[in-house]
Amino acid sequence: MVTRTRRRGRISAQDLYRIQNISGPAISPDGRHVVFSVQRVDRESERKYANLWVVPTRGGAARQFTYGDQQDTSPRWSPDGAQIAFLSNRGAAAQPQIHIVPFGGGEARPLTRLKGKFGSFTWSPDGSRLAVEFQKGDQEDLEREADERKRRLGIVSRHFTRVHYKWDGIGYLSREQWHIWTVNARSGRATQLTDGPVHAEREPCWSPDGRHIAYTSNVADDPDFAPDSVDIFVMPAEGGDARKIETHVGRKGMISISPDGEWIAFTGRSRPSDWWQHDNLWVVPFDGSAAPRDLTGRFDVSVSNSTMNDLGGADMTAPTWSPDSKSIYFQVSEHGDTTLRNISVEGGDMRPVIDDEGVVGAYSFDDSGSRMAYFHASTYEIGQVWMHRLDTGRKRRLTRFNDNILNRVELGEVKSVWFEGAAGNDLQGWVLTPPDFDPSRKYPTLVEIHGGPQGQYGNFFMFEFFYLAAQGYVVTYSNPRGGTGYGEAHGASIWNAAGTADYDDVMAWTDYVETLLYVDEDRMGVTGGSYGGFMTNWIIGQTQRFKAAVTQRSILNRFSSYGTSDMNWMREEALGDEPPWDNPQNYLDQSPLKAIGNARTPTLIMHSENDMRCPIEQGEQLFVALKRLGVDTEFVRFPDESHGLSRSGRTDRRIVRLEHILRWFDRYLK
Repeated sequence: MVTRTRRRGRISAQDLYRIQNISGPAISPDGRHVVFSVQRVDRESERKYANLWVVPTRGGAARQFTYGDQQDTSPRWSPDGAQIAFLSNRGAAAQPQIHIVPFGGGEARPLTRLKGKFGSFTWSPDGSRLAVEFQKGDQEDLEREADERKRRLGIVSRHFTRVHYKWDGIGYLSREQWHIWTVNARSGRATQLTDGPVHAEREPCWSPDGRHIAYTSNVADDPDFAPDSVDIFVMPAEGGDARKIETHVGRKGMISISPDGEWIAFTGRSRPSDWWQHDNLWVVPFDGSAAPRDLTGRFDVSVSNSTMNDLGGADMTAPTWSPDSKSIYFQVSEHGDTTLRNISVEGGDMRPVIDDEGVVGAYSFDDSGSRMAYFHASTYEIGQVWMHRLDTGRKRRLTRFNDNILNRVELGEVKSVWFEGAAGNDLQGWVLTPPDFDPSRKYPTLVEIHGGPQGQYGNFFMFEFFYLAAQGYVVTYSNPRGGTGYGEAHGASIWNAAGTADYDDVMAWTDYVETLLYVDEDRMGVTGGSYGGFMTNWIIGQTQRFKAAVTQRSILNRFSSYGTSDMNWMREEALGDEPPWDNPQNYLDQSPLKAIGNARTPTLIMHSENDMRCPIEQGEQLFVALKRLGVDTEFVRFPDESHGLSRSGRTDRRIVRLEHILRWFDRYLK
């Protein structure tokens, strides 16, 4: 347990305007500098801008490298370290392009002039080209933008032929697919290497000799109904016929080729469906001469970055090879942390590399493999850039963003605890006590439930939790069965059984929290978003032990969520692989709607109007049901926002969201 000294003041919702978020740290090939992106918020316009910053690895202050009110993100060093490629919308707010800037000084220049969306991009080994995943804009959209009258009138209609036609946070999907392109690093000449109206190609990765590009693609007849049929392909870097690497059917991604060109590493699952499966680390020969080998499956850990927070930074980096091609570095989510591990390509034990309490986000190595830069955040620290020397084991924090905010406030104290779950299972939770905590007092207390359910709460700075604690609440959170980080059996326990083991564990956590002498069991509230919203809806239909509830971006009715979510038919995989017309009783049994008639708990409903993951009709149904039952309820809707409002929404709306949560709990718990 970490003891915190008393600080002046309390964290406020308005501090969201002041927080700067770091992303994408990349170390230079010589290991002397790290470039990264820093996002800031303009309070007047509510716009978010980002610029590149650079910090030396030997110590010294970070300095701003690019300037202006635009989005400069995803920096990539050229192999010789002389240039940095990055995405920027400085030329047109709605159309980012790849730009290149000399590291030694000079103006950034736009490299591309393409119309559409950029995904990942990477330098060729000789620095002459970049491999890019790019999605052209739909022709009718481009024509409308070019015609003033059509642009003024807007979209006349939308026409879809594929079942996957929308995605939360993106909107309606383009009819064009993602394809692989190369871009000349001097002239900007772009060459499309793959094409087709049905199948997409993603994650381009250069072979060490620069002669080939590997990528992933789902070439099933109908990829929308075979989402796990992803394969790995290798094609000539100049374009031409691709060679398929024979692998098993199952999710695959995050590919990387060993420096000696002998192996492809990737993360993936051993079979289709079954979302509770761990992503494991695999290797397959580059020439396809043998079947893939699972290097981590026997350890029962998740090769992922699934620790949740509300400020960003939980980025995943593709498995990274050691310079001698003998071992691989990768992230693991376990017991509330995301750490960095290493394993031999021949197998054997996993070796901890960065195992500090907290979360390792994006990371990269210098050419020698002796120094790495990485994003790291912890319970009390908003994500920063760190440097680690693998030869000495020395770690150093390189940046100090947001210290001016955190140094003036008292956050409270967080304690991690293990307790016994409903089935005698070991479970982990956290208790956050408010600033100026007095153990002789009784405090109103909140139970927070995470979404997913695949994911975990943990040692990651949660602005919402500290904000509520600053208002005098004990804030508690745990990892009930159904989530990530505690083995596959933990995750599989609610498969086709929602509202069973997960509910039992949340209640066991609540039982534990009530034993704490400073918790007022008559003043307890419950809240959660997404799957946590589902659980909140489930809880108010099962028990009246909570005096107030706030349900956010939730699911109430699995019948009507079928086909209306961006996941459309796929949720049937979690319901016995049956659509609702084949087993309507199962859909009803796993819907909070079935028991909502028992609800008596005053409940605030919050939902975003552009939520495509849990469409707002779910919140609308709940609001009408609770009104019909005479339960005290209110409905707060956020226009133009998606499912991720609490993490990435417009700042004023994020603040209003927090204020509504506080207002509701204050009404009933204070």
